Amino acid sequence: MCGIAGIIQDNSKQVEMREISNMIEVIHHRGKDHEGVWTSGPVGLGHKRLSILDLSEMSNQPMVLDNGRYSLVYNGEIYNFQELRAELEKNGIIFATSGDTEVLMKSLIFWGFEAIKKLNGMFAFAFVDNVEKRVLLARDRYGIKPLYYSYNSGKFIFASEEKSITKTDGYKTVIDEEALVEYFTFQNIITQRTFFQGISIVPAGNSIAIDYSGNSLKCKTQEYWDFNFIEQETNLTHEEYVEEVDRLLTQSIKRQLVADVPLGSYLSGGIDSGCIVATASRDSENINTFTIGFDLSAVSGLELGFDERSDARRISELFSTRHFESVLNSGDMEKSISALCWHLDTPRVGQSYPNYFAASLASNHVKVVLSGTGGDELFAGYPWRYFSPTPGGTYGEYLDAYYNHWQRLIADSDKQNFFRPIWKNVQQVNTKDLFSKVLSKQENSFKSREDYVNQSLYFEAKTFLHGLLNVEDKIHMAHGIENRVPFLDNDLVDFAMKCPVRVKLSNIETPLSLNENLTGDKKEIYFRNNGDGKKVLRELYQRKINGSNNVAVKKGFSAPDSSWFKGQSLDFVVSKILSSNSKISNFIDLPTMELLFNQHLSGKKNRRLLIWSLLSTEYWLEQNL
Repeated sequence: MCGIAGIIQDNSKQVEMREISNMIEVIHHRGKDHEGVWTSGPVGLGHKRLSILDLSEMSNQPMVLDNGRYSLVYNGEIYNFQELRAELEKNGIIFATSGDTEVLMKSLIFWGFEAIKKLNGMFAFAFVDNVEKRVLLARDRYGIKPLYYSYNSGKFIFASEEKSITKTDGYKTVIDEEALVEYFTFQNIITQRTFFQGISIVPAGNSIAIDYSGNSLKCKTQEYWDFNFIEQETNLTHEEYVEEVDRLLTQSIKRQLVADVPLGSYLSGGIDSGCIVATASRDSENINTFTIGFDLSAVSGLELGFDERSDARRISELFSTRHFESVLNSGDMEKSISALCWHLDTPRVGQSYPNYFAASLASNHVKVVLSGTGGDELFAGYPWRYFSPTPGGTYGEYLDAYYNHWQRLIADSDKQNFFRPIWKNVQQVNTKDLFSKVLSKQENSFKSREDYVNQSLYFEAKTFLHGLLNVEDKIHMAHGIENRVPFLDNDLVDFAMKCPVRVKLSNIETPLSLNENLTGDKKEIYFRNNGDGKKVLRELYQRKINGSNNVAVKKGFSAPDSSWFKGQSLDFVVSKILSSNSKISNFIDLPTMELLFNQHLSGKKNRRLLIWSLLSTEYWLEQNL
């Protein structure tokens, strides 16, 4: 885990070390163990190191070899680096360090672009060949590690965080209003845009090759991997599917337990983290575990079940972990939101301050922490999201229903009023078109309900999971801690995508529908009684905890903000987003915001996600414009 940054210009220009230093200084939090800057004519690289493997100076970056011909900056972990190293050593390659950075660099030198396809891990890197005058940037399959870029006037800039790019000479921050429309539709941005005009994110599973040998840069983007959820029937019994998932998860966790620093795991009491802790405990005695709880003294309804500390303690006792927990109240959100929004840059999915405090808690005890991110998206953990047409229905019916579900904040019919101050600038944005472009292009081959579930899983892995991973990276780097995600191991993902839907869901004929913003009894009854989703993981979980009666109903990791926004945090919310002096009122209509907020206060609609998104955007505007 580190921070990287760099600039590539055409061959007639020189990169100044000062500019690279400015870029990495603003992401000092990503790695306080070492800082490195390297320039050579039109190329400059910067690196902030958080030491996890091979803590010696030999693994510092930028790593430079062959008298300056090759140089590398890299953020992440390559979990199969030992296997790659052994393969390279058989071909006569000699190593001077014991870490994965040198393995990545020599893999790229030996195999070229094909080396990327061999990597099992999380990464974002820039590899320079100063003789061929080429740079290769790449991001891991799933988007665990972020990588942003800006390309303008013959100058290609990249970095681990958006804020680094804003520190380069000549950059002026302007909000991308079209990205604002995306965010307030999906509570996410599903294209490459960010809130910073001119700054984009490299898509997961993509690389960018840059040729700087001539008078102008030549850039080529290539997708080297993509999700492919497709039914693949085998002779495996259901029992054998469970056993194979167990084997692959165990293999992944063993790979990800390799570290030269203290390590632990989050533990919510749910299926994903429970499986991880149960498995990790086989190889690591007294593993550290971490849970966040909530003060529920002023909370009612479904949110009374949001505190999972008792479930987590039960699992901790079963596997003899060294358990730590912290309790949040509404004031913690108010105290943390400014710093959190600065670290996040462009807002993404969810209200993420509980995760921010979880990372803070873990960072007091370990330098690496495992989390269950990815389990829901691979194994269908949200059964109410997977729409399918009625028998004889069309792909268009599916698209309409699915798109309507993902309008999480503002529906198309309300956008003109909501965006009144900027409507003339954004009225051409067609979010349904953006939505449909993400989906698989195999729509004509969809014949069964399983096909449509797999289409939904594809969309959520490409967008919702990608947003979660982006947030998780920023939150953990804010506290100088590395987050590893065992469910996103290449072998496990490849198997999960091929698993039949019946292995993941018990009921695909009449799936229950649920509006995730609902209030009251209907939503509460659904969550408490619905045991569907992640069927194979649910059964694996029951095995690992010795048949405990803990049914692990899906809850999600959320604070009770619906209640807090009506009570203890009411004055705070009003002062930030419903004031005529707010920055956000220049982009979003104040009377419309008041109307929507009053719907939340009256209990007519649960607007907690919208309120959080308005607060996040207000802080982004205050910090950047």
